[in-house]
Amino acid sequence: MTGRVCIVTGANSGIGKEIARGLAGLHATVILACRSVERGERARAEIAQETGAVPLAVMELDLARLESVRAFAAAFTATHDRLHLLVNNAGIYTAKRALTGDGVESTFASNHLGHFLLTNLVLETLRAGAPSRIINVSSEASQMGTIHFDDPNLSKDLLFTAELARRLEGSGVAAYSMHPGAVRSGWGRRSGGFMSIGVRLAAPFLISPAKGADTAVWLASAADVGAPPGTYFYKRRPLAPNPIARDATSARRLWDLSETWTALHAPVGIPS
Repeated sequence: MTGRVCIVTGANSGIGKEIARGLAGLHATVILACRSVERGERARAEIAQETGAVPLAVMELDLARLESVRAFAAAFTATHDRLHLLVNNAGIYTAKRALTGDGVESTFASNHLGHFLLTNLVLETLRAGAPSRIINVSSEASQMGTIHFDDPNLSKDLLFTAELARRLEGSGVAAYSMHPGAVRSGWGRRSGGFMSIGVRLAAPFLISPAKGADTAVWLASAADVGAPPGTYFYKRRPLAPNPIARDATSARRLWDLSETWTALHAPVGIPS
């Protein structure tokens, strides 16, 4: 991965930190995109000490704020004309429904809309860096999911990956999604409610963040992953997703909705 420029969102802890560590171990240039620059710098220093003189940088990115996503993308594209890997890893879970400053449900904003906007804003640098890849970290919890298009403030990245792969066909940019497994990380611990209790009780039986990151690092670096773009992976093997994730109509509908809510082709803001 020498000379390959990589962005990993949520790279200051958990799976994201281990993905960044794995990529740095393969000599990639890694940008840790983190909501907290302070925590990101601590992760960068730890990874740098372990991996040596590998280029590592921290950039501020709050996926729940579209203004922050736009600022990150502008700063990145101002200093980089090529991107070879984007790992959309960051995600949150909250027990109570809350709205962001943009008026979007916080989980939907952080886990989908922010990554949707980021991906589209850096897409030209991914095209310039082709062959390049996009990896969306998802979850097998999606097997229980439904899409409420009349109230879409809930979603995840499988439909996004399917439509993204279709739109990027022939461009040299390949998109994949992956399930890291049941990982012992900070996710869900501070969410409150039964989820927080459940995560703490299950902790002894969960896998390490490093094991959860393995498939993402492999997808990022393997010469051939043995499956077409749009495929959902678990333990380096294709996995059948929720049938909803294979519905092309739903994928296009979510894409169009996301374009509107992120004002992708307008100056800034979300329609009321």
